[in-house]
Amino acid sequence: MTSGRSLELYFVDGKPDGMLTAEVFNWTGHVLRIPRTRLADGLRRPQANQTGVYLLLGQDGDGPLAYIGEAEDMARRIGQHAREKDWWDVAVLVTTTGDGLHKAHVKYLESRLVAAAREAAAMRMENGNQPTGASLNEAAVANMESFLDTLYMVLPAIRVDLFQSGRRAALKDHGSTSLPTTKSVFHLLVPRHGVDAVGELADGELVVKAGSQVRSVWVGNPKHAANYRELHESLVEKGIIQKTDGTAVMTEDYAFSSPSAAAAVVSGRSSNGRTAWKLPDGRTYADWETEQIAKDTP
Repeated sequence: MTSGRSLELYFVDGKPDGMLTAEVFNWTGHVLRIPRTRLADGLRRPQANQTGVYLLLGQDGDGPLAYIGEAEDMARRIGQHAREKDWWDVAVLVTTTGDGLHKAHVKYLESRLVAAAREAAAMRMENGNQPTGASLNEAAVANMESFLDTLYMVLPAIRVDLFQSGRRAALKDHGSTSLPTTKSVFHLLVPRHGVDAVGELADGELVVKAGSQVRSVWVGNPKHAANYRELHESLVEKGIIQKTDGTAVMTEDYAFSSPSAAAAVVSGRSSNGRTAWKLPDGRTYADWETEQIAKDTP
């Protein structure tokens, strides 16, 4: 079982959308998020003059966009970006207490972060070629990988989802194409539309299995559940939903944060996932959830 961690957020302006810092107990890292409207004040903070990696987040005419870079003086480099790039509205600066990173460290981190962002494909990247990184000894690589593990926990907590992906390694094979009987495995069927999907609970997510048959296009009201429609279209664009002769199939396991999100993408329209997903015996996700709660209730 993974041990819990304690994250300390300090809202510099006293506002959730303002400047903030993020630190984790027993982690040397320091994260500073600066809205562009507070850029001058943010770049005066001591961490901004340190060696580190940074993210620029915003959007252009084609949608969300991100850039990842490194610098020995982040304030100077981001000041240049402010003059040359007008699409971004948030800068996230990553360094350490005591200015413990050096040039080779941040070149390594930049390369790994760009690769991770491209793998997640959650947002378009303005970075051109893949950064070459830096040659570090075995101990330094281990330290940087440990640093990244914690950073990947911190960033989503401050609403930076650049490295978040629903893609998952294949879960344990049930050895048959027939409906599994495991209690945590659910099925969603809409025969008239060719929908035949299997979803399995894993680590608090509903993972729709590769091979599940889903709707090839979004057919629901475009004004409703716009975020689910955009997710469906994004999965089609990335090839995770692959269209074939009017039908579509999931090409890999993909995790959703809720049963309704999974049901909407699978069905191509808004759907109550708590009733749409069912166990082999006909019980709904809602029935199963009620039973699980009752087991732990005196």
